[in-house]
Amino acid sequence: MPCTVAHHQELQRPRITNWTLWALAFMLWAWGWLPSSSAAQPVRRPNVVLIIADDLGYRELGCYGQKKIRTPNIDELAQQGMRFTQHYSGNAVCAPSRCVLMTGKHPGHAFVRDNRSTPPEGQWPIPDSEFTMAEAFRQAGYVTGAFGKWGLGGPTSSGRPLNQGFDRFFGYNCQAHAHSYYPSYLWDNEQHIELKNNPPVPGHASLPAGADPADPRSYDVFKGQDYAPDRIHAAALEFIRSNKDRPFFLYYPSIIPHVALHVPDEDLQPYLKLGWNDPPFTRAKGFGYTPHYTPRAAYAAMISRLDRYVGNVLRTLDELGLAENTIVVFSSDNGTTHLEQEVDYEFFNSVGELRGLKGSLYEGGIRVPAIVRWPGRIEPGTQSDRVSGFEDWMPTLLELAGASDEIPTEIDGISMARTLMGEPQPERPYLYREFPGYGGQQSIRVGKWKAVRQNMRRGNLRTELYNLAADPGELHDVSDRHPDLVQRLESMMAEVRVPSADFPLIPLDAPVPAARSK
Repeated sequence: MPCTVAHHQELQRPRITNWTLWALAFMLWAWGWLPSSSAAQPVRRPNVVLIIADDLGYRELGCYGQKKIRTPNIDELAQQGMRFTQHYSGNAVCAPSRCVLMTGKHPGHAFVRDNRSTPPEGQWPIPDSEFTMAEAFRQAGYVTGAFGKWGLGGPTSSGRPLNQGFDRFFGYNCQAHAHSYYPSYLWDNEQHIELKNNPPVPGHASLPAGADPADPRSYDVFKGQDYAPDRIHAAALEFIRSNKDRPFFLYYPSIIPHVALHVPDEDLQPYLKLGWNDPPFTRAKGFGYTPHYTPRAAYAAMISRLDRYVGNVLRTLDELGLAENTIVVFSSDNGTTHLEQEVDYEFFNSVGELRGLKGSLYEGGIRVPAIVRWPGRIEPGTQSDRVSGFEDWMPTLLELAGASDEIPTEIDGISMARTLMGEPQPERPYLYREFPGYGGQQSIRVGKWKAVRQNMRRGNLRTELYNLAADPGELHDVSDRHPDLVQRLESMMAEVRVPSADFPLIPLDAPVPAARSK
């Protein structure tokens, strides 16, 4: 039987659902044009694995120029896919960055704009009205799981993971609880799972009274037996195995390499052999996280352990025959920590030529690694200089998954699918960030130009201007040379945001506090 004009028109429609493809395959089989095995095989949507490191700096991976820390698995991931050089986390610290990631809204529209605890456990919750990436994937027929650190709502709040689109959750609900890698418990969905082999180890503590800081045994009190990241990793791998026969969305927000410096001793050995002059972190002033006898080796070992976890995920996908149909994304929630006695960011050249660290809207605080692999679809060994941000992942991944209908209309994210497929794509109109913490900050990037405001809580509204193409380190403020451009960018910063009663950006949304008005 010849194919009719109507059939040709159906094939040319811009959107073809899985059910349409199944029906066409069945008709072709019935006419004898396809073998019987093709008739009952609807096209399966790709799996999505989204891995987010915690406080990993722009230059802390080998594929981004790191010379001291070994990251062979992530480096190979970059060789197999596309590496972004100008990708931005959602914000300068954990919770607001993750809110941007999950909701596709930039910090001027996002519900959570700063870290804020809600005792006894958890952070400021996103409300039921927020529509998350996980909810979108679940509506598209995916099974969804989150494994690691959540930080967007306590265990009884509207923001808890199972209330925000996840079918499965295992890990830390609360960011403060995640400061220890040897806690007394983790969350398994909405149940406590006790880690009975841990003392537990606190995330913040000093050496015991009378302990000798020069004796490595003095630091044994900060070692546990049950390493929480191992538990989380095992649960994530089990999620992949259990759902190998249906499309899944795996969100893996690791707690590594966020301090405290907790890592099993066996991971230290390769770095202890390098002979680094590694002075102990003793917490002598009573500030920071728990002490460590060899902090440089510990930090490097933590990142290498995360790299090993990534390698295990990739190998599991290979073993199950899922690699070809799985999109893998790796990034970080913000830049390297500013706690230099614990993390020697100058020794590791953690942010390279960039200015600023975690907590800053200068480049080093928010420009992060971003790698995407999809075998057979994304050209291996490629690089993109496209300016992009965490808000872009929701529309990008949903489009790549064939679920564009699930992309909300009221988001700020712009799909990068064309870029990933090697096609030309218009430049992002702007990338906006605001952060009421760390003195109050605001920034916007348009093309090569970036406007930044600092110390806003003191009433400062002066705008700095940097040409990132010529000055990626933001060393030379050229605002005096381009007053018209500064004025335009200031107008844009005012127009693209809405005030937040919960996280006011002082002095734009509220008066300068009296104690800081001088």
